[in-house]
Amino acid sequence: MANPTGKAVDKTPAVPITTMTVVVPALAWFIPGAGHLIQKRWIRGVLLMISVVAMFGLGLAMQGHVYKPNGGDILDILGFVGDVGAGGLYILARANDWGQAAIAHATADYGTKYLIVAGLLNFIAVADAYHIAIGKKP
Repeated sequence: MANPTGKAVDKTPAVPITTMTVVVPALAWFIPGAGHLIQKRWIRGVLLMISVVAMFGLGLAMQGHVYKPNGGDILDILGFVGDVGAGGLYILARANDWGQAAIAHATADYGTKYLIVAGLLNFIAVADAYHIAIGKKP
């Protein structure tokens, strides 16, 4: 139905900015699973932490490529976005220059995909932790 004043009406209530709504997503991105752990969701937090860390570790063990930020090929940009989702693990890998070796075997391509998917899974975990923090999800 049209609004008589002609202005658009937003029916979704605004989420108040609290300490938890800011700290939880930042912590959840930096340390996989920590956003759930800080909210006392122990099982989910530990499972997410184990999953993301294991996938990232397996990706590095298979000599997967850790993408650097660049403005080149679109697939490199998407790979970087996926990798950076792993948060502190990505920062640790880049600081120690892990995942920069030349690809020597076929498993390295699988390792690269493991690294990207670990970051994407962490992005989903961050969104889930945020929804719990704002009370949208029980």
